[in-house]
This record gives sequence, structure tokens and C-alpha cells, in this order.
Amino acid sequence: MSMSDPLADMLTRIRNAVMVKFDTVDMPKSNVKVNVAKVLKEEGFITDYKVSDSGVQGVLTITLKYGPDGEPVIRGIKRVSKPGLRKYAKAGAIPKVLTGLGVSIVSTSKGIITDKTARTLNTGGEIICEVW
Repeated sequence: MSMSDPLADMLTRIRNAVMVKFDTVDMPKSNVKVNVAKVLKEEGFITDYKVSDSGVQGVLTITLKYGPDGEPVIRGIKRVSKPGLRKYAKAGAIPKVLTGLGVSIVSTSKGIITDKTARTLNTGGEIICEVW
């Protein structure tokens, strides 16, 4: 069975793992998923990620991050641009998430970056997801 939106599957796996307080979550690897995991690590939402080439496609393992009292760092994660309805924005029109407390992950010509970096580089693109 083919999957119509692998990125939404990644975000759902992360959301579900955070809800039941798993330490790690595994998923099939792709370059886009690895780049999104890299941005999540740089922004401090996850502890680490590992890529292994076992199996046909490879596996991406994300280590989730929790606070001192066991509260998850990722409070919410939402897919914005979907296969049936893509959302694009120019550099000045990229929306802020929770007035700057969250992060939008944007796919641009410069790669997959955060909304803040996209505004700094003055480049727009497809808004992939929001994390807060």
C-alpha cells in the first residue's frame, strides 16, 4: 500500500509518541524527513536523530525531549501544507506561530529551514508544518 503523505505520517508518529511518553520513535527514512528532523534538533524540540540504512528504505530514529517534570517539549505539531492543498507564502507573509513561541518549518529554494531563517534570507516557500 502506498502512502499519500509520508511527512504527515512522520508528524503523526511524533505526536503519538509524545502523548504516550516514548523515548524514541522509528519511521521510514527519506531526505525530507531527515531535514525536518535536523531543523527540529536545531530548534531544541528533539534531543537527537539517527539514520540507519537497515531494510529497504532505511530507518530514521528520533529521540524525543522531555522537561525535568516529564512534560514534553513538543506541545503541538501540525501539518500545514497538504498534498491536496499546498500553502505557499512570500518571505514577508510567513505567519508566526503563537506570536513567535513556535516555529514554522518552510521548504525553500535554500533548503528546509525555519520561518525566522526564511525571513532573514528574504525567501518564501511552502509552509510544511508548525511546531510549538
